Amino acid sequence: MGNVKDIPRMVRDIDWASWTPTERATLLFVLRDGQILLIHKKTGLGAGKINGPGGRIDPGESAQECAIREVQEELCVTPTGVRGVGELFFQFVDGYSLHGSVFMATGFDGELCETHEAAPLWTPVESIPYARMWADDELWLPLLLKGRGFRGFFVFDGDTMLDSLVEDKGILGEGALAV
Repeated sequence: MGNVKDIPRMVRDIDWASWTPTERATLLFVLRDGQILLIHKKTGLGAGKINGPGGRIDPGESAQECAIREVQEELCVTPTGVRGVGELFFQFVDGYSLHGSVFMATGFDGELCETHEAAPLWTPVESIPYARMWADDELWLPLLLKGRGFRGFFVFDGDTMLDSLVEDKGILGEGALAV
């Protein structure tokens, strides 16, 4: 997939077994009392959108370490009860590709605060603003909210989702997924 014009626009046309992402990143969602902690993202990929806190994995860092660090940097709190719940595979037609490890947490230590990267947004789970989020979120976030594991494969052209496939991996156990 070296030449941009050769990048498939359909999930089924990508050899995901040999696919290698340009970058690896994380997302982490805190769920508490019927609400989900989202952010209004101010910088980086997806700036202006509503999303979960997260970011790129640093060299030598595990996905879970990254997820916790990113929440600390973006919202000034440390998530607790963290467990892996899913994986996301994104191929953009411009050649960029991203693997995302998705985590959920049951709480956090500290006091939420807005930073230059993000503004916290507690949202009732029945009122998630999908219209202000990446198009794929509406396909897999409901599985996370039901305690189900998942894998999602997506092709994007900029902000426009061209194709998708989401696999429901079933009810999560205590240990959840190794992502």
